[in-house]
Amino acid sequence: MNFLWLALLATALADNANNNNNNNNNNNNAQQTQQSAAAASTSVSSSRVYSDEYGVLQFQNFGFEGYFYNVKSIDSSSNDSCTCEINTAKPVSFEGAISPLNNEVSVHIRGPINLQKFGYYVADDYTYGQTNGSWSRLAYYNSDDLTAENVTFLGNVGENVTCLGKALDYVDSDGVSAASKSTVLSNVTLHSNEELVIMSNVSCGDSGFSKDCGVYRDGIPAYHGYYGTTKMFLFQFRAPEEDSVSEDTASYNMPAIWLLNAHIPRTAQYPTNANCSCWSSGCGEFDIFEILNTTEALHFYSTIHDYQGTGDIQTGLANEGYLERTPDAVMMGGVVFGSDGTATVFLSNSTSFDETISNSNLNSWISKAEESESEHTMTLSSVTNTVNGAVSLENNWWTLGLLAFMCVL
Repeated sequence: MNFLWLALLATALADNANNNNNNNNNNNNAQQTQQSAAAASTSVSSSRVYSDEYGVLQFQNFGFEGYFYNVKSIDSSSNDSCTCEINTAKPVSFEGAISPLNNEVSVHIRGPINLQKFGYYVADDYTYGQTNGSWSRLAYYNSDDLTAENVTFLGNVGENVTCLGKALDYVDSDGVSAASKSTVLSNVTLHSNEELVIMSNVSCGDSGFSKDCGVYRDGIPAYHGYYGTTKMFLFQFRAPEEDSVSEDTASYNMPAIWLLNAHIPRTAQYPTNANCSCWSSGCGEFDIFEILNTTEALHFYSTIHDYQGTGDIQTGLANEGYLERTPDAVMMGGVVFGSDGTATVFLSNSTSFDETISNSNLNSWISKAEESESEHTMTLSSVTNTVNGAVSLENNWWTLGLLAFMCVL
């Protein structure tokens, strides 16, 4: 009997290690050609249909101890010899609230969207519901007067190389054409499958694994992303129904706003070789507002793509509720990442973009949204993904339960 239970325990540990640490499989499979589809914010979770509308979507216990692999080298001298290598000898470790999204992130927007305002804020500390303290604005864009503070508009509009896809480059005021220098976005509407990248205006140093921005693709305008654990991103935008392109267009009528680890766009957002990006090894993506499929064209979902509690990074972990997309109206809101491990996504017409935002005002916006449509909270599991692929025993409730049951026997 003891042998049977030991066998069951071994099986349980193996199953949970596989489920929670498939990032090790990414290392083994890194030589295979594949496309990082979810980095386009098109989740496999689009097959799921949720029925409940909410005013606030929240993730709790967001952040865990783990690691990912950064790109070590890129050779894009020609299409035929295009190769990338990830540095498996030096994994990048992370831990704490909001990790791995406590690393620098880039902001991504896909049409049909008309971006009117954008704001990035930081605070020394914030826990959900906190009323004292305030947030400081560190980046701002306003399409009315073409203000752009600590904002660089980029897009995948540069050279196209097989394993990397199109290179990151400046975009013109229309948001889609290549430009020779940093240009402020006009009040324009991106159409389906047109995408925009927002970075800070802080230039990266030289490319290199141990450098400030790591390895990045030759010839691109390389900028830092937006840093911090306790950070907030606010948006004012319209997401109109698509009426200008064919229904056969990829991501037709599926607007989205999402965040990526800033290493990803600097190497390759849409590679055909997984080694050209840290995405597959779990460096992090957070979908703030995302239409998943045309049958739910009025439902904005929020999804985390990492390995916290799942081995399926393509699908990720979606909050099982949605916010309403109102195509004929201006929408305002965003996401607040707290030092308590909360990620709160909301839409509120009370949202402002002042240089300083008090927590009392922020909480009133969220509270009004909750009162209107209620809140849906999803609590993430506590896991530790170690470099050797083991899951920490103290955080594995399934295994603890099995051990307790064995002790009773």
